Amino acid sequence: MDLTAQLRSTIRDIPDFPKPGIVFKDITPVLADGRLFRSVTDRFAAELEGLGVTKIVGIDARGFIFAGAVASQLGLGFIPIRKKGKLPWTTRSTAYKLEYGESVVEVHVDAVEKGEKVALIDDVLATGGTAAAAVHLLEECGAVVVRAEFLMELGFLSGREKLGATPVVSLVIY
Repeated sequence: MDLTAQLRSTIRDIPDFPKPGIVFKDITPVLADGRLFRSVTDRFAAELEGLGVTKIVGIDARGFIFAGAVASQLGLGFIPIRKKGKLPWTTRSTAYKLEYGESVVEVHVDAVEKGEKVALIDDVLATGGTAAAAVHLLEECGAVVVRAEFLMELGFLSGREKLGATPVVSLVIY
């Protein structure tokens, strides 16, 4: 069975979570299967070959799981993009719109050097707001985001469009 088929058969649907009408895609069974988890990180790493990436960026919080593993696998640095107020040092921040309201993500001001090539990794691309904010924040810091990778994408929400010219790789698209 190919990786996409394995992921589709392992990711479970949780109806009415976190609220009625939502079908939550639960990735914890993927994380619990060591071989499958490794296959995901291998694929993410392979997608970055030859791109000159020097750091892997993960989005708070599930993105940290995949991004940290890929960074370790490739021997690269890891950069956390966190929710406002969670990083202990001087930060740069950007706000973005949510369905109802606004949120803010931050990164340390010294996380990247001007022109440094980075890859963004997260668990899911939905509406694209958080990922687009992360790309914007990294670009403001001088980084070049050469690829955004996601375990899964909810294609019907068109989040990919918010990432503009940033190439996107999603292992499973719903």
